[in-house]
Amino acid sequence: MKKFLLLLLTFQCTVFSSFAQMGTVDTSHSITSKILKREMSYSVYLPPGYNESNRSYPVLYLLHGMTGDHTDWVIKGEVGHIADNAIKHGEAPPMIIIMPDGLYDAFYINNYDGSIRWEDFFHEEFIPQVEQKFRIKQDRNTRAISGLSMGGYGSLYHAIKYKDM
Repeated sequence: MKKFLLLLLTFQCTVFSSFAQMGTVDTSHSITSKILKREMSYSVYLPPGYNESNRSYPVLYLLHGMTGDHTDWVIKGEVGHIADNAIKHGEAPPMIIIMPDGLYDAFYINNYDGSIRWEDFFHEEFIPQVEQKFRIKQDRNTRAISGLSMGGYGSLYHAIKYKDM
């Protein structure tokens, strides 16, 4: 019985210390966009220790593919699990990951006819508001963008066009 209790106590300590090293993922954030004239949802990953610290963090903007939305990286891509492991093993620094909704077919740019101005929304409204809301380092050297498929196109487009960001 003593061995069982010791084993149980060891297991609980291991489980609770593992949870203490996990970041948090929230898919319920949104921004009211005057440019797009709609509410725009986004998901956020906050690294382990974010709520206990006052420091600022680098940011990764992670863009989803066509037909997806702001929850794809969380649900299908398991961003929380992957980021937690990369941070835990020293493969990535603690960072904030922001996953905006790219709309169904905007390709993360402004449409030729001005009917959808996602690019303007992203740079004029989204980035400034998100980087004010969370403790994000606001300089070129601590900001990254990446994506999958349509999001890969969008990330390459923004990285080239806005290289000073």
